[in-house]
Amino acid sequence: MAVLGKLARHAQRLQLATRLLALWKLVRHPDTPRAPKWVALLVLAYALSPIDLIPDFIPVLGQLDDLLLVPLGIALAVRLTPAHLWQARLAEAQASADPLPRVWWGVLIVVVLWLLLVGLFVVWLGGAVMTGAKA
Repeated sequence: MAVLGKLARHAQRLQLATRLLALWKLVRHPDTPRAPKWVALLVLAYALSPIDLIPDFIPVLGQLDDLLLVPLGIALAVRLTPAHLWQARLAEAQASADPLPRVWWGVLIVVVLWLLLVGLFVVWLGGAVMTGAKA
C-alpha cells in the first residue's frame, strides 16, 4: 500500500510540473491575454521561487500554502485563458522535456510581500500602542 501512495504522489508532482511548464509556455506565448499572463506570472513566481511565502518548517501552514495556493492559482490562470490556447500550451508541455526554470525574481516578490506585511503590522501595532497610551 505504501508503494501505491508513493507512486500517486510522484504522479501528482509530475502533473503539477507539467501544468507549471504549460503556464511558463503560456506566459511566453504572444497570443496570451494580459489577465491570465499576470496570474500565471504570479503563480510561477510563487511556485518556482526558492523561498516560500509561509516557510515549510511552520507546521501545517507551511505545507498547506503549497497544497492550496499553487493549484488554485493554476486553476485561475486556466479559467482566464481561452480554452484552445491553454490546451495547446498543455500539449506542448506534455510533449517537451524542458526543465522548469528557477524564478529568482520570485524571491523579490515574496520578500516585498513579507516587508509589506511587516510594515502593515508595525503601523497597526503603533496605532494600537498610541491608542492605549491616550486612554
